[in-house]
Amino acid sequence: MQRHTRKVLGAVLAIGLIASIGLGGCAPNETGGETPVSNEPTKGGTLSYYVGDVSYIDPYNMQESEGTQVGQSVFDSLTAFDPLDPTKVLPAAAESWESNADATVWTFKLNPNGMFSDGTPVTANDFVYGWSRIASTQTKNTSTGEPDPSVLSYHLAAIEGLDDNGNSDTGISGLKAIDDLTLEVALKYPFGDFEYVVAHPALAPVPQKYVEEGVDFNGEKVAFGDMPIGNGPFKMSEPWKRDQYLKVVQNENFYGDKPYVDGIDFKIFKDPNTAFTEFEAGNLDFTQIGEGKIKDAVAKYGESENGYTANPGKQVLLGAENGIYYLVVNLKDKVMSDLNMRKAVSYAINRQAICDLALEGTRDPADDIVPPGIAGYQSGSWPDAKYDVEAAKKALADAGYPEGKGAPEITVTYNNDGGHEKVMQLVQADLQAIGLEVSFDTADWTNTLKKYDSGSFQIGRAGWQADYPIMDNFLYPLFTTDAGNNLGKYSNPAGFDEPIKEARSTVDAAERIAKYQAINKTVGADLPSIPVMFYKHHHVASDRVHELTYSAMGLADFQTVWLADAATQ
Repeated sequence: MQRHTRKVLGAVLAIGLIASIGLGGCAPNETGGETPVSNEPTKGGTLSYYVGDVSYIDPYNMQESEGTQVGQSVFDSLTAFDPLDPTKVLPAAAESWESNADATVWTFKLNPNGMFSDGTPVTANDFVYGWSRIASTQTKNTSTGEPDPSVLSYHLAAIEGLDDNGNSDTGISGLKAIDDLTLEVALKYPFGDFEYVVAHPALAPVPQKYVEEGVDFNGEKVAFGDMPIGNGPFKMSEPWKRDQYLKVVQNENFYGDKPYVDGIDFKIFKDPNTAFTEFEAGNLDFTQIGEGKIKDAVAKYGESENGYTANPGKQVLLGAENGIYYLVVNLKDKVMSDLNMRKAVSYAINRQAICDLALEGTRDPADDIVPPGIAGYQSGSWPDAKYDVEAAKKALADAGYPEGKGAPEITVTYNNDGGHEKVMQLVQADLQAIGLEVSFDTADWTNTLKKYDSGSFQIGRAGWQADYPIMDNFLYPLFTTDAGNNLGKYSNPAGFDEPIKEARSTVDAAERIAKYQAINKTVGADLPSIPVMFYKHHHVASDRVHELTYSAMGLADFQTVWLADAATQ
């Protein structure tokens, strides 16, 4: 039997805060002097925070990083990850949980003080309803009123009553509200890592009333998808202003310790370079650093010692993330379905040059789809993910295009609102160097996702940030036949789909990882995607920001952050 009982998340983080602020002192300011810094956290103020294009803040389809950053401030799922050590699973909406001996039945005890921001108690049925929305292929987007099923149902695929992709339109037989505070989840097979899965922000409780009736705001009904009601430390203060901002304020009904800041303004910018310009003008507290300006920012603002926590004078964060920047290949495309063609593209890409020229050496070339921070990573598992021009030319000839003669033009799709231009230009130059002509197809992130979902691409830029820090999360959702995020439509039932079910069913952790490693090598040999580089963040906070932790999961933790000048705001 596996059993987990810990104190509430808020209490754990408060202890961490006391330890770290003891190191406070004086921080340099931009004029070369020193600004006195109090060791005592100050309550109040509003943090202004950059996000890129947001697609969803309704948990049922929170599929990308930008919407998830906002959504995880409004919702709490059953468990959460320690911001500084995501391998540690902590209580959140569930104050304790346990599994039976073979990890096929998991029982979660909810925090009895859990409430939605309107004061309604959170019950086990709210999880059943929320998860059922994700599993149904008929779910409508409440913002548009149109059918828009979730692409996240794979998270639920292990539960009884769902198909291999986590779908069912008749409910989830393995999901039961035993009573208001007890949620029981019966799985189709043992899954020792299930406590990680339920930390995903999309698996939050959802109030049925507001999904179906809308949310009252200034006498009018607002779609739940534009102003969701959650159980997290913050709540929406007004409806989502698309392409402009999202605003949240403290949720007075939050069951845990209240955040120090009164609220967060998530300011939306299509271009991270524009966001960085706004930061330097004093209009943002936290943003991605602009292109070609990382080293200058380190010199100007100071670098965080651990790479993850920003404080005055140590404001630039360069920590490694559990994420991969890669090219997804459409295997339904006649040209790219040829393994030799995929090898030619992979060998042609000078990953180190991309890391050095586009990101000032702050990232590492990727030799695997699984990042080094994930238990089970093995260097070189994907043997063709390396720079070798001669091998690239040979593979191109083996594909029937010696020196590129007769080869059709290759189209690379990428989103033009994420600062990817320079990386893509370097990829283009590398492919042209072996004889391939390359053109671009660009759109904003939301419309690029639509192209990927519809298969309207040949090679596309993609990134994958761990939903939970285990190997399964870099394999199951990306390469299982018919999985929503299997954008390239890889399918290997005997070599992948069946073995990964067996890996999931293996209770012993070491044995389970060994099976995932074998599966990973199978996928690497098929090369359905082309790893480019492992993510590291390059973000910066303003000098009034204290104790803001941006984790290896690519999400900021807003529980501990405080603002030095909060009282003057």
